[in-house]
Amino acid sequence: MRTILVSKDIVPVGKFKSNLAKYLKEIQDKNNPLVITQNGKPAGVLISPREFDELRQTKSFIDSISRGLSDLEIGSILSTAQLRREIQKARSEKAK
Repeated sequence: MRTILVSKDIVPVGKFKSNLAKYLKEIQDKNNPLVITQNGKPAGVLISPREFDELRQTKSFIDSISRGLSDLEIGSILSTAQLRREIQKARSEKAK
């Protein structure tokens, strides 16, 4: 995500509404997040669909790592041999 520039990337909701098409094109073309303010305070952030997908994938990856580390801490792990057996078992059950 590109760094937000206060002079360009923060707009009041009224200005955003009157230039909606321009801002939508800009975030898609420039991968440019936009902070929308209401009554002088941040009310929302608009990002491109591509950036949204990347953020969701990154969050999913980080969540997976966190779950793995939690499993490790409580000892809920499998050896390589145990994992292979579990995979073979699942494949044979699926083939039925």
